[in-house]
Amino acid sequence: MVTFSNVEFSYSNQPVFNNLNLHVDEGEFVYLIGKSGIGKSTLLQMVYMNILPQSGYVQVGEFSSDTIKPNKLPFLRRNVGVVFQDFKLLEDRNVFNNLAFVLHLLGIPRKELKKRVVDALTEVGLIHKQNNMPNQLSGGEKQRVAIARAIVKNPKVILADEPTGNLDPETSMDIMYILQRISERGTAVIFATHNYELVKKVRAKIFKLEDGKAVKVILKPKEQPDKED
Repeated sequence: MVTFSNVEFSYSNQPVFNNLNLHVDEGEFVYLIGKSGIGKSTLLQMVYMNILPQSGYVQVGEFSSDTIKPNKLPFLRRNVGVVFQDFKLLEDRNVFNNLAFVLHLLGIPRKELKKRVVDALTEVGLIHKQNNMPNQLSGGEKQRVAIARAIVKNPKVILADEPTGNLDPETSMDIMYILQRISERGTAVIFATHNYELVKKVRAKIFKLEDGKAVKVILKPKEQPDKED
């Protein structure tokens, strides 16, 4: 589903990635960990090709960074849902229309649009909030709306960029479990976080960004989650 092959990238001659390799299968839940500023957001932007490697390539489904044309980027991005730490909801419209706006841009017919929005809000437990404005929601509810907005496109991969960074521990776990359920239905999830304790809560593959590479992490037995919830 997502492959990074020998990727190299620098900002103003400051190396970020050096021969980085990473693979995420369909329906796989992957943690991307590392300290702040190490390149987690840069890596996620490479998945939806807002940033391109200077060497090597990124493959997302049928799209490759070394061959994609600018007019094909919208088709790639239809297959990628993004969840941000700061939600990025449209404050001038209610919850339903925050999701509907995404589907309007894709030209989805009205009848299908309504069903998709209802299904997505039901998935995150917020169908009863569909008429609320963003400023009437808690932080956890805003993040669940952001997840619903990401899945309403039926993407093949979801990128979660520090989605629990502004949330309390209990709400953070709710968000984790929602994303885990989504991955179990076949959508790949890449969950970027600098919170090492969080990755011990739900079993998944873990990659740590360090020295410009993505290194697979194996938790010690005492750090392993007790079970797959």
